[in-house]
Amino acid sequence: MDKFTFIAIGAVAIFVYILFFRNKKAAQKEINNLSEVNYKNKSNIRFDDVAGNYEAKESLKELVDFIKNPDKYSAFNIRAPKGVLLYGSPGTGKTLMAQALAGEAEVDFFAVSGSDFVQVYAGLGASRIRNLFNKAKKAKKSVIFIDEIDAIGKKRLGAGARGSDEGDRTLNALLTEMSGFENSGTIVLAATNRVDTLDSALLRPGRFDRQIEIMLPDKEARKEIIKLYLDKTNSDENIDIEKIAELTVYFSGAMIENLVNEASMLAVKDLSKKVGEEHLEKAYFNVVAGADKTNIGSNDLQKEITAYHEAGHAFMSKYLMPENKVIKVSIIPTTKGAGGYTLSTPENETVISREKIENQIKVFLAGRGAEEIFLGNNKVTTGAQNDIEKATSLALDYITKYGMSKEAGLVNYKVLSSEFAVSLDIEKSVKELINDSYEDVIRIINENKEYINMIKDILIRNETIDGGDLDRILEIKTVCPV
Repeated sequence: MDKFTFIAIGAVAIFVYILFFRNKKAAQKEINNLSEVNYKNKSNIRFDDVAGNYEAKESLKELVDFIKNPDKYSAFNIRAPKGVLLYGSPGTGKTLMAQALAGEAEVDFFAVSGSDFVQVYAGLGASRIRNLFNKAKKAKKSVIFIDEIDAIGKKRLGAGARGSDEGDRTLNALLTEMSGFENSGTIVLAATNRVDTLDSALLRPGRFDRQIEIMLPDKEARKEIIKLYLDKTNSDENIDIEKIAELTVYFSGAMIENLVNEASMLAVKDLSKKVGEEHLEKAYFNVVAGADKTNIGSNDLQKEITAYHEAGHAFMSKYLMPENKVIKVSIIPTTKGAGGYTLSTPENETVISREKIENQIKVFLAGRGAEEIFLGNNKVTTGAQNDIEKATSLALDYITKYGMSKEAGLVNYKVLSSEFAVSLDIEKSVKELINDSYEDVIRIINENKEYINMIKDILIRNETIDGGDLDRILEIKTVCPV
C-alpha cells in the first residue's frame, strides 16, 4: 500500500467517525425532545355537560372528592383508586367523561394517546411514560388520561413466544409507574373500546382499580343528548325530541352530535332560519342509509328487482317482528351504494332472545328470497351481498358466542379457541342455521305473495313507503308468525 492510499483511507475513516458521533448526538437530542410530554392543560367541561351514563358519572364524582379532600379519606386509611378504566363502544363519551372529571376537580389535565408511546426508537416509549408521570407528580393534583390504552396495554404473549420488546418495555414502564405512584391527588384514567384485549397486569387492584362501562345511551339519555346539542344551535322549539330519540336507537353521543350537525347544514342549505324536525329526519336518513341520488337514469328492470327485494325485507320484518317499527322503505339508490333500503327500529333495545335472533336472520334473507320467488333462481342479483354478510355474522355469534345452538351447546367458542383447537365444525353449523332460516323465508313468502306484490307495486309507483303507509297496506291481514 503506498503512502497516498494510506492517507486516503485514514481520511475516510476519520470522516465516518465524525459523522457517526455527530448523527448519534443528533439522534440522542431528538430522542430527548421526543420524550418530552407537553399535554398539560385545563378542562372547562363539567358533568352537567355530559348527558346520560348516570351511574358512570356518580362513580366519577366520588373521585372528585378524593382529589379535593384527600384528608377526609386518609383518616379512615382509605386508599384512593389509582386508576380508572373507561370502556365501551366508540363515540360513547369516554374522553368527555375524563375531561369532566378534571374540570369538576379543577386540576391539571394530562391527555395522551396510547399511540404516543409507540415509537421507533428503543426505550423512547418507556421514557415518555416516566416523563408523563414525573410531570403529574410535580403538579401535585391532576388527572392523567391515556386514550386508546390498548395500543400499549395489549396482552403479552405466553412463555416461549416473542412479542415486541419495545412494546413490553413501554407496558412495564407503565405498570411500574402505577405501582409506585403514591400521589393521592392524581388519578389515572384510561379508555379503550376493547377491554378484553388488555393485559391482566394492568387490571389488577392497585393499578386500574375500577372499570366503568360507558354505554350507548338509552332513550331517555338520547333525549337529553339531542336537547343538549339542539340548544347549541339555532333550532325550532317545536321539534318532537321524543320522535327523534325513537329514531336514533343504538346511536352513540358522537353520532347524535353528528346528526344535529348534519341537520344544521341542511338548514343552511335550505336557507331556513332554524333547524327543524324535517332537517333532523332527512339528516337521519342521510347518515344511516346515505343521501338519495339524483339524476339517475330510468331503468324499469332495476326498479322492479329492487322493489321486490325491499318488499321482501319490509313484509318479513312486519310478519316476524311486529313489535319493531318500520320507519321507511325506499328503492331510490343512495350515495352509500345501496340500491334501496328498509329501515326499522326495535321496540326493546335491551332484550335479545333466541327467537329475535332467528327472526332477524330471516329478515336479512328475505330480500334474496323475494328475488328468487318472483324473478326466478337464475335471475337473482348481487343485491343481497350485504344482507348475507349480516346474516352470516349474526348466525356465527348465535352459535359461537351466545350458546343458542343445540349442537354447539352452552360454550363460547371464541374463548375456547384461544386455548385449544376446537373440533366442532362451526362452518357446518352456520350453514345449517342459515339454510333452515332460508327455507322458512321461502315458505312464508310463497304463502303471502299478494302482500309482497302490493308493497312492490306501491314502491314502483311512489319509490318510498313510510311506516304508517306500510301498516295500512297490511291492515287487511293480521300478520303473525306460524
